[in-house]
Order: sequence, then structure tokens, then C-alpha cells
Amino acid sequence: MNKKTSVLLTALLLTASSCIPSSAQNLRIESLANDNSLIRIAPETTEKYLLLPIEDNAPESRISVVVDNQPVRSLNVRLALSKIDYYVPFELSEYHGKHLMLQTHVAVDHSNRGGVASAVCLKNIKLSDTFDSKNREKYRPTFHHTPEYGWMNDPNGMFYKDGEWHLYYQYNPYGSMWGNMHWAHSVSKDLINWEHRGTVLSPDANGTIFSGSCIVDKENTAGFGKDAVIAMYTSCIQTPWGHDLQEQSIAYSLDNGNTFHVYEGNPVLTADIVDFRDPNMFWNEDIKAWNLIMSAGQEMRIYSSPDMKHWKEESRFGKDLGGHGGVWECPDLMKLKVETAKPNNRPTSKAQEKWVLVCNINPGGPAGGSATQYFIGDFDGHKFTVDNESRYTNGGSLWQDYGKDHYAAVSFSNAPDGRQPMIAWMSNWQYANNVPTMQYRSANSIVREPFLYYGQEFVNGKSVNGKCLFLGSRPSPEYTGKGLDKTVKVKGSCTVTLSNDEGEEFSVIYDQKAMTLTVDRSKSGETQFSQDFAVPAVAPVRNKLTSLRLFIDNSSVEVFGNDGEVAMTSLVFPKSKYNKISIK
Repeated sequence: MNKKTSVLLTALLLTASSCIPSSAQNLRIESLANDNSLIRIAPETTEKYLLLPIEDNAPESRISVVVDNQPVRSLNVRLALSKIDYYVPFELSEYHGKHLMLQTHVAVDHSNRGGVASAVCLKNIKLSDTFDSKNREKYRPTFHHTPEYGWMNDPNGMFYKDGEWHLYYQYNPYGSMWGNMHWAHSVSKDLINWEHRGTVLSPDANGTIFSGSCIVDKENTAGFGKDAVIAMYTSCIQTPWGHDLQEQSIAYSLDNGNTFHVYEGNPVLTADIVDFRDPNMFWNEDIKAWNLIMSAGQEMRIYSSPDMKHWKEESRFGKDLGGHGGVWECPDLMKLKVETAKPNNRPTSKAQEKWVLVCNINPGGPAGGSATQYFIGDFDGHKFTVDNESRYTNGGSLWQDYGKDHYAAVSFSNAPDGRQPMIAWMSNWQYANNVPTMQYRSANSIVREPFLYYGQEFVNGKSVNGKCLFLGSRPSPEYTGKGLDKTVKVKGSCTVTLSNDEGEEFSVIYDQKAMTLTVDRSKSGETQFSQDFAVPAVAPVRNKLTSLRLFIDNSSVEVFGNDGEVAMTSLVFPKSKYNKISIK
């Protein structure tokens, strides 16, 4: 072999198997065979973040995190292959002084991308002391809660304590599509302005962190301390054969929910079914014990416990009742007072009380996709029994919100003055991953006060079955007087239209003869990302409509008829804000 050939061969070998150049002294990236690479971060590294380039349309790449030759966690990340949409930070602080390696399987397509060495991500991964999370999205709301960056879905574990409202939520810090489920934390004093406090629960040996609830243990029933905040959540392990194993875990906080300690005895509850998730626990004074309602396939299971560690199954609910178009999720069970037939007439202290079981379902909603159904009845701490069972048979369903973008609605625990405010994820699984935002995805609805009222069921404009109880959703009083809403008086059939200078329109149509309320967003702005987005939503009106209250933000319109007797929540993506309102 001559000298020239030797030099050429050496160069080819280095290109195939050695490091991809990096300007960072403590960062080394090696491409390997079979679409794999090694990202090495030296113990001397002091930077706070490793910035990962993301491409939303890329398939998920698998990253195994190895510390001092020991695997500690894994991530699914849509690493950029051909272009960079944005960056996400991988925090390094806890690994300083250790040998950190990310074993990465990059999901490249050899037919048109040339293998792992050509992936844009490996040439642009970098160390940094800062991560720019400044808002760059024109659709980000101004008075709705959103994640600082990344993906958000179900609200989780909300509670009130010492003057603060705490909201946790399903969170992916490594991209703006669903995956890598954590709990992230936000806090508010007024339910409008939220402070981000980062992640509090991360995937562990028991799996990723799915939805759940939090309570304040005022009497130290669990033994973690008086007034400890206790979270119960679903731990989900995905098996090699593609099935989820879902079990229930608890964690406790001694600093008002800012940090959690995972209970060493987890899991505290298991079952022999695949879909077993979203625990919602509450103290029941009637039985002097904790109750728990769980989603289990297409029914609910109810449990009791003295300490939240040992649970006894009490009963099951839901077979052959309500909608069963999809899996049942995110339950709630609460006692509410009944209001009189007149709108705005608040209940007295002696008002009738009934229990409401909330059941989120996907798919199967009234406008397609995901939605929140409910059942009204009685609960004795052991068994829930519906009133007027015929209302829920043969597919009969009642819905808390008839818009397309109200899901996973659950209540805050420990709320003052006997309140049970609720908040929902403002999206729909039909298109949640594809809405036209990128730095973040998803927002929460405004917070609402559930109430029971008497109304009528109408068929072709004629009343049937007389007066019945229904669940309403009234905007929480914190929004009053803030200039966030517009109220329209209604005197018969009408169309209320929001529009902008580009001619885009969002319409609310009241048909008094048919007793229906319709929202039409087919001309509202960007709609092409999903064929399901522009489908009109129709709600039944239970009493003659006299007013509409609209909350209009940069990417949503929430409509409340008769102070919340009917609610319809819709995402919108107009080119510019709606600046005109007309009534016809």
C-alpha cells in the first residue's frame, strides 16, 4: 500500500466511525453503525443544558441516559433529521462531575437521508448555560394557562393551599407532541396569572407519570406529616410487546407541592386490566375515610382507604350506561347544590344536594373525538347510583361542554368556601398533536364553577320528560370585572359573529325554535391541519336563552349561555385577532 492510498483509507475510516466535529471541548458525538450514536459529556462540563434540535415531523428517536456506565432513564425525542424546528433543553446539573453518555438511536431513513451521519441533529447538538423560552408564538393565549414550552395535555392534581392555586399537568419537556410524560407545576393567586415552577414528577422505575390527583392530608392519615400534600398518579410501563402496564403510585410533599418524595412502597394499587388509570381521591366525611374513583376500561371503579396506601374496592359503575365510543378517562366525583330554575339564582344553604360523576371519554364526544360526559345521582361512600337511569341507556349521554375542545375536566381539591372549581384541557385528540403552534402545544380552559340546575330536554323544539337536572359550568368569579369577556343579550333566534380585518369569522348561532346553540369555525382562520377541525358543534339549550358570555383569546373562544347552563369551547387560529362583533 502506498502512502497516498494509506492516507485516503485513514480518512474514510474516520468519516465512517469517529467523532462528528463539535466546537464544545466537553461534548463529543460519535456516529455508529445501525443508526446509533453516542453523545458523551465530560465530567468537567459546567454548562446547565444540552440543547437538542427537534423536528416535529421526524419519527421518534430513542435516547438511553447512562451515568458512570449505569443506565438511569430513557427518552423518546423527535431529533431533527433534515431541518430544525426548535430546540429543547436536557438538564445537566445533576450529572456534573460524572461520566454522562446518551446512547441514541436516530430514526433515519437511509433511502433519502444517507444514514445517521447526515442527521441534522448530530451536527447541531450543543452545550449552553441558557435556554431561550421567550414566547415566539402569535397564538399563545394571554389569559389561559399554557406550558412555558413543550407539550401539555390533562390537568392533574390541582389543589388550593395557603392562598395559592396549584396546577399540575401532563407534560413532555422534550418536544411539542405527546410523549415522555412528566408532571409539571404552575401556581396562581388569581387563576389568571400563572407562575411556572418546572417538573415535579419524572419517569422512574415504575414508568412514566400519567394523570392523577392531589389532596391536603390535614389529619396525617398517611403518616407523611400533618398537612402534607399527597399525589396519587398512574405509573405506566410500556412493555417490549407494546402493551402498557398501568398501576397506581403515590408521592408526598412537605413544602406545599413544590417538591415530591416518591413513596418507597409503590405501587399502592394494581388491577388485571390494560386501561387502569387517572386516580381521583377525596376525603368523604360521611364514612370518615378516603374515596377513590378510577377509570377502568369503559367503567369506573370506586375504592375506600384509611391511609391512601391500602385500598378496598367498593363497587363498579358504568356498564351499559352513558357513552361508550371510547375509553373512559379522568374521572371526578363531587357533591353539588341544586339551583332553582331561574338563571343566576344561587342555591341557599338548605338547597338540595346531589352527586355528580364526571367521566371524560375519547373518542365518542358529541362533536367527534374527546369530550366530558357526566352522570347525576347519589353516593353513599360505597356505591354511586344514577337518578333517572333511562336518561343514560341506549347510548344516552349528557355532556358538560358541547364544543370540540373541552377534555380531561377535573376539579381542584381543598378549595375555599366549599367551591369545587374545574379546569379542562382545551384541545381534542383528533388533532391535538397537529395544531399550528410549535414552541408549545395546548392550553387549559378558563376555570369554571360547576352547578346543578333544572332545565328541559327538547326534541324538534318540543319539551319531553318535564323538568330534569343538568350540570352547568359558570366562569369562576375571579374573571369578573377583568375585561376578558363580552356579554350579548339574546331576544330570540340570532347569529353572533366574531371577525377580523382578513374576513375570517367565528359564528355562534342560536335557534330558539329548535332550542339549539351552534358554533361554526369553518371560516375562523387556519383549519387545514385537520379535516375534523372545521366540523360545527351543536349543543341543546335547556331553558330559553337570554344571554351569551364570550371569552375570546388569541387562539380560543369559550361560549357560555345563560351564565353557564350551556358551554361550548373552541380553538381558533385566525391570522389576526378578532376585532369586530356583530349580531344578526
